[in-house]
Amino acid sequence: MFANSRAVSSNQTGIHEDLEKVVRRHLASAWRAPIADHDRASFEQVVAWRNENGLKRPLMVDSGCGTGRSSVLLAQANPEALVVAVDQSANRLERGGRRWLQPPKNLLLVRADCTGLWRLMQQQGWLLDRHQILYPNPWPKSAHLKRRWHGHPVWPTVLALGGELELRSNWPLYLQEVQAALAISGIEAVLTPLTTEAPAATDFEEKYQASGQTLWQLIASLARQ
Repeated sequence: MFANSRAVSSNQTGIHEDLEKVVRRHLASAWRAPIADHDRASFEQVVAWRNENGLKRPLMVDSGCGTGRSSVLLAQANPEALVVAVDQSANRLERGGRRWLQPPKNLLLVRADCTGLWRLMQQQGWLLDRHQILYPNPWPKSAHLKRRWHGHPVWPTVLALGGELELRSNWPLYLQEVQAALAISGIEAVLTPLTTEAPAATDFEEKYQASGQTLWQLIASLARQ
């Protein structure tokens, strides 16, 4: 059934006790892991697309876009901007290509690992106008803190890309940790229940709403260096 999504289950009942230690360690040292060749190739695709469509246009990124439902909505709402939608799943992007036969001209769907693409954008000094990460994998086990975006070594890169950052989740603790990680990084964030007035932005969001779950939204303005 469609409305059968379960709430997130976790052995963690509050903000992870190691969060501050982990975030401060990542803020203090650059992550130097190699970037995969396929991520570099995907970035070159984005570079060529930006050059063709206008380097001075605002740049927005929809990370973990899935089939691109949220990306299409973002591009339609911001026709003056260029929207890059990224997901690591070829299957999801292929389904998105079949679903959106005539996507907005200001939208590019690209397959890449977010960590690689984000770091390449940072290395080139790109600054985003908006960055949305909707319903990321919560990695709900306590042992998986370092797999969550705010506990990952790529966290300083997310901050460096700037712009308005928005995350949504059906697990409030995930966004409470993001809010805490931002505070550790010197950035204020607003965390509120998500209004249901607007159409669902993603397939997950639609399913969670139909299952009666309360959804959450975090918004922060990231300082541009």
